[in-house]
Amino acid sequence: MPQQDIYRSPSGRQLLLDGYRAQLAAWPGTPEQRHVPTPEGETFVVSAGPLTAPPLVLLHGSGSNSAQWVARFAELTPHFRVHAVDIIGEPGLSAPSRPEPGTDRYAVWLDAVLDQLGLSEVDIMGYSLGSWLALDYAIRRPARVRRLALTCPPGLSRPRKGYLLKAVLLAPFGRWGKRRTVVGMLGRGLSTVDLDAVVEHTVRMSTHYRYRSGELPVFTDEELAGLTIPVHVVVGAEDVMLDAAITKQRLETHVPRATVRLLPGVGHLVPPQDSELEFLTAEGSRHG
Repeated sequence: MPQQDIYRSPSGRQLLLDGYRAQLAAWPGTPEQRHVPTPEGETFVVSAGPLTAPPLVLLHGSGSNSAQWVARFAELTPHFRVHAVDIIGEPGLSAPSRPEPGTDRYAVWLDAVLDQLGLSEVDIMGYSLGSWLALDYAIRRPARVRRLALTCPPGLSRPRKGYLLKAVLLAPFGRWGKRRTVVGMLGRGLSTVDLDAVVEHTVRMSTHYRYRSGELPVFTDEELAGLTIPVHVVVGAEDVMLDAAITKQRLETHVPRATVRLLPGVGHLVPPQDSELEFLTAEGSRHG
């Protein structure tokens, strides 16, 4: 896929990537930045933390990049060698390739990323799309994943589509309509963050970037039952994109070592939770 195809125009691509590069230049500290080769093209990785610390891979959400994690590096790097990976086909500095979900190509891609980083086994923290990729990888490559810390993972229930109709109905109302759409999609958790900044980012992204189309495959009961590693999941009870109750029920029923936190009054935008770091650093949650 030509790189400009995931953007609505060459100028839009330049605008978004220039903004991302500015965020990288302002990143606190001096994280290592590199491109690693994979079968899907080069993949961009931001790394920081002690070289001898356990490795933690971060996979961001859709329509995003590793800048999503900048505020969490200070919390995570005292405990881990953290590697934030720009997912292919997203508005970051990785290749624009978008393999068909449900094939093993994302697993092969992540194999190559970990191999290039010299990592045989990792913990993974994922958000939304990144959570789906983390689950898919752990199911396909159980020997390479120790623990999963996931937020709002797709693939456990059929996606809800009612919010898309509301977005269409609000579109003629300009910025007010877009603001209402963003709040409706991401939920009341927005009260804990800078609403204007989130709206501006989301509107800018949807103006210049083509989000993925189609549904992510839903994992089977058998696939979930094969996950014997510890899995910690945080879900907003008011998520309009996912069925939070079904997500919780399937994980607790089929994943032997799953813990699920359902957050009341929160939608798809989930603020960082203390339970994630507690889970990742707890001795009892280690593989085996």
